[in-house]
Amino acid sequence: MKQHCRRDFSQHMGYGRWIVVAAAVACMAADWPGFRGADGSGRSADVGLPESWSASEHILWKTELPGAGASSPIVVGDRLFLTCYSGYGVDPNDPGDPEKLKRHVLGLSRRDGRVLWKHEPPSRLPAQEYEGFLTEHGYASSTPVCDGKRLYVFFGRSGLFAYDLDGKPLWHAEVGDGKHGWGSAASPVVFEGLVIVNAFVESRSLIALDGESGKEVWRLGGLSRSWSTPIVVAAADGSPELVLSMQGQVWGIDPTSGERLWTCKGIDDYVCASPLSKGDVVYVIGGRRGRALAIRVGGRGDVTDTHLIWQADVGSNVPSPVVWGDHLYWVDHRGLAYCLDAATGEVVYRERLRGAGRVYASPVVADGRLYAVTRERGTFVVAASPEFELIGVNDLSPDASIFNASPAVADRTIYLRSNRAVYAIGSR
Repeated sequence: MKQHCRRDFSQHMGYGRWIVVAAAVACMAADWPGFRGADGSGRSADVGLPESWSASEHILWKTELPGAGASSPIVVGDRLFLTCYSGYGVDPNDPGDPEKLKRHVLGLSRRDGRVLWKHEPPSRLPAQEYEGFLTEHGYASSTPVCDGKRLYVFFGRSGLFAYDLDGKPLWHAEVGDGKHGWGSAASPVVFEGLVIVNAFVESRSLIALDGESGKEVWRLGGLSRSWSTPIVVAAADGSPELVLSMQGQVWGIDPTSGERLWTCKGIDDYVCASPLSKGDVVYVIGGRRGRALAIRVGGRGDVTDTHLIWQADVGSNVPSPVVWGDHLYWVDHRGLAYCLDAATGEVVYRERLRGAGRVYASPVVADGRLYAVTRERGTFVVAASPEFELIGVNDLSPDASIFNASPAVADRTIYLRSNRAVYAIGSR
């Protein structure tokens, strides 16, 4: 492994004051160590990414997977990690035997896609029955996260699993036994030696575990209908705040102690999209009818009247937004592309991506372009500009399976995964 990714990030940032940018800078140029990258922004500093590709163009390598999954690949050093499931719930028309459900954790070579190791952690059975919305994403929907020393993988009521980067199992911890008809999907995040997971489905709780031992450090209950992955944001004074969006509320939390610092009016519906920050402002979107909010962090108590900067009647039910320059971008679950003024919430454009169909993956932005992966119609490339411009549409036929995972970007390479395979897309 590359030495810079072997660092213990808790020591790297441990000068008595947290700086989230340190982790982002350490890995942004070469790594993509969690859901939506090092800082959860979905933004990459890479340039020179391809605008177009096909099954025979710009494919550096392709690796068939042992099962399906909506989780994104992550990239750390010379490795790529991802999760899959098999044995049950792969075919909606013939789900099979729920007792045969298997989860898979894989470590691949970043250079050529070769499988270096794989492990099948135990599944807590019976799982939620394969029906309804669960058939849209399945049983491996949470993206792994890496702190540079350990890989953390979340499988809902089956728990959180820790591995070393060579695939050796280190510990396993359960976070509740609840189930939900929509399944489990939030991804874990890391902060100064802790791994933190939104366990709304399993126990209505936000839970922090010690990354080395797996022991519970703190738990904050009372979550409401949230499938959202939290992010860590720096307040104006440099102090860290963990921000979580849920139905009706947005919370600011001390990530070290689990103390709830502030609350703000949130989305009046269940929330899937993850928060996003620019400076000390956090943006949340969500809801079936669509809603977007901008909130300045750093307050205390109920900050709705003091820190809510703007709100807009547009949003996204599943995909999360990105910020590029002075604008906020996203493609919603219906294939509508949005651009908002980040300072005011004014809608700059709303354009339909014709032929996109449904979209569950969150876009990434790099080199002035937005990459939006659709479930069945390829990846739409849109200019990250206040003037709408569709650059192109790229598909990977004959892979006719579902693409639910958000892309990962590292070293001028885009990593996409479907229910069948993972692809490295770039220029040699």
